[in-house]
Amino acid sequence: MARNQDVAPHVGKLSRSALFAKKGLYKRKFDGKPAAEAPAAAPKEKKIGGKANGSSRLIPAIRAPKFYPSEDVKAPKISRKANGGKTSTKLRSTITPGTVLILLAGRFRGKRVVFLNQLESGLLLVTGPFKVNGVPVRRVNQAYVIATSTKVDLAGVEVDAKFNDAYFTKAATSKRAGTEAAFFKDGEKEKKEFPADKAADQKSLDKQVIAAIKKTPNLDKYLGATFSLTNGQFPHLLKF
Repeated sequence: MARNQDVAPHVGKLSRSALFAKKGLYKRKFDGKPAAEAPAAAPKEKKIGGKANGSSRLIPAIRAPKFYPSEDVKAPKISRKANGGKTSTKLRSTITPGTVLILLAGRFRGKRVVFLNQLESGLLLVTGPFKVNGVPVRRVNQAYVIATSTKVDLAGVEVDAKFNDAYFTKAATSKRAGTEAAFFKDGEKEKKEFPADKAADQKSLDKQVIAAIKKTPNLDKYLGATFSLTNGQFPHLLKF
């Protein structure tokens, strides 16, 4: 057992996770239930001839291996994600369809968006809408948003099933330039046109969301305003 020396009163040198790995506690299974003991296989009795050898001998049902591996085979570390991430990410109770969120990271940080639903990957599907504050329909991590008490009634809004994780994946492109002429362009990059079908999807979705926003006075101005803090303001003391 690894000992955790104190570098200060009640402050250990190793963190709780480091001590957990140091002790090898990840090899144990914490089910909360006592493990059922498997019945041991009874040894077999074999008769042996000869006066000096005795009349019988007990042979164990499971014999020890004759050969051992020359190198130690490490057992895989038990992880809570060992099922391949099939379990869905738990959505925060403060985030429901129609909740106005404040983005805390990314190119649109500080913007207010409307939450639509949660995707299979656990990410949140949000939209600005684009016509209101310039935020297109996109995926965000719920760890980087602040849920406000403002909500938009999305009763008549239908989110198409096409808005899934595969919808936002980008096609893989090679980093190498294909021709010599492309090499001597002095760092010029070709501008890619935004797909027309995705632009149409954005317009059709935002049309429904904007109609729901207009039901509440001044809600479009609230979504268009950027969130920021001034001196003396602390986010943990604010009520959103």
